Amino acid sequence: MIYLSRLTLLFVLLLILVAISSSPSAASVLEGTVVKIADGDTITVLDSDKVQHRVRIAGIDAPEKGQAFGNASGKRLTELVARKNVRVEFDKHDRYGRIVGKVLVTPPDCPTCGKTLDVGLAQITTGMAWWYRKYANEQSPEDQGRYEFAEQEAKAKRAGLWEDKNPQAPWEYRRISR
Repeated sequence: MIYLSRLTLLFVLLLILVAISSSPSAASVLEGTVVKIADGDTITVLDSDKVQHRVRIAGIDAPEKGQAFGNASGKRLTELVARKNVRVEFDKHDRYGRIVGKVLVTPPDCPTCGKTLDVGLAQITTGMAWWYRKYANEQSPEDQGRYEFAEQEAKAKRAGLWEDKNPQAPWEYRRISR
């Protein structure tokens, strides 16, 4: 067996702590005010330096404007975030240069709760977006479970786009429209 002296053990632990504390954080955060809603899954956030950032809400895909529920999805997102302060947690940009992130806002029914309402989850819950399974591996296991459950519940309740007998997923709509 190998025995380490206390001094050696303390040195190793110190090195581990330094390595952990100096490693860059995986996620970045953007805080700002929503100044534009493009559709049911894309917003523009104005930060404190007056810089606008286009943000694609992670984990969801909303109906396109030409699809059934496309306008309703955008309207619901407007109700949730327009002119409100949001927190966007992200670690990637898409091929269009948009931030792809989890958007959090203060719930309308709890002004003292802070930014705890997950906007993507709210869109799924009300039947205004699909859970975007294609990118599920980019979500935490907890969010995967919440988003999947919310979509199943929305389907069962025939909420929003699930009123249609055979709603067309936006990725299918885009593929056919090309």
